Amino acid sequence: MSTVFSSAPARGRFASFVLNDHRYVLLGTSAVAFIGMMLSSMSRPALSFLAPYYTVELVMYYVLVAWLVLSAIALAFKVMYRERYAAKAPFARAGVKQAVRYGSYIVWAITAVFILDRLVMGIASAWTAALAATARPQDDLLQGMFYIVWHDRYTFLAGLITTIELAVFGTIAAFFLALLLAFCRIQKIDRADNDFMRAVKSVACSFAKGYSTVIRGTPMMIQAMIIYPAIFGLLKGTGMSTTEVNAVWTPFWGGLLTIILNSTAYMMEVLRGGIEAVDPGQMEGARSLGLSQWQAMTRVVFPQGIKHAIPGLSNELVVNIKDSSVLSVIGTFDLMFANTTVTGIYYNQLQPSLISAAIYLCLTMIASWLLGKFARHFDVQPEPLGSTSDQTLVGEE
Repeated sequence: MSTVFSSAPARGRFASFVLNDHRYVLLGTSAVAFIGMMLSSMSRPALSFLAPYYTVELVMYYVLVAWLVLSAIALAFKVMYRERYAAKAPFARAGVKQAVRYGSYIVWAITAVFILDRLVMGIASAWTAALAATARPQDDLLQGMFYIVWHDRYTFLAGLITTIELAVFGTIAAFFLALLLAFCRIQKIDRADNDFMRAVKSVACSFAKGYSTVIRGTPMMIQAMIIYPAIFGLLKGTGMSTTEVNAVWTPFWGGLLTIILNSTAYMMEVLRGGIEAVDPGQMEGARSLGLSQWQAMTRVVFPQGIKHAIPGLSNELVVNIKDSSVLSVIGTFDLMFANTTVTGIYYNQLQPSLISAAIYLCLTMIASWLLGKFARHFDVQPEPLGSTSDQTLVGEE
């Protein structure tokens, strides 16, 4: 008879735990039974479907209690017999383990019923009450949150759209700038370079290092508070009126530029790390095949280095979703600004903040899932140097 660990590689540990007979079903399912008991002790929501069936609910509750008692007895046998548990304890017998597994299904089903009745129907009840309320409910946290979500949905939606735009467009634009600066950052003087190229490479590398040091050494909030008014002042200096400047230089563009400049520095270092993680022999082999330093970098080293950098690059989008919240200090109407606006309407900070936190959490989870699929799609081993494709490349040259 298989154990909980034998079929884990094929079907996953959770499926193995549920479908196989083993000694851990009692103790593992006891946590589920405890959760079911806690839910049963909660007050019934207005839309509870178990309210007319008190006797049935009582029976389900005591079934969960019985499971906990049975688990305690099994634990006592385990402590009593220790190494002889498999030979002495009745819970180690094949027939008992199978019966216990079938019993665990009942516990899981009962807990699922309580989850549906107390949590799902509780949320539905709170939503219904919030829609029917004429003022924000003061005594119920969930109803108050739903009331705010419904009556200020357009405010949150506008902030959400701005946050997505800032994060997505800012990350994409920063990626291309980071490519340029990463090439500047890794430039090394070649023996074949003339004095002009040596000076260009030295200046480009020094600029990239300095840019990374300054941007990564200062908070994004401070950068936004410098960039937005500085460019506003430059435009004012050209003779434009305040109204004309506000028409072309809005807080949104100030926030977007801040994200681009900030992300460029971090993505540049991620790209540099990915490129430097490539075996130095790849560059040497490419040069020995007749490729120039530029050709070796763009056709051999960089395609391999970008794969090492994909996880870090994709993570920058998640970071920008969260860090864009600091741009509200310059008036960018993002999700954080919407949160502040709603807080001022109701003179309540907790509930709008919880709503904003939930939205940010959903955004980052969705972004992480999508970027994880993207990273796995490109997680392939690069062809070794000297393969048919590399030889063809040299032949074309």
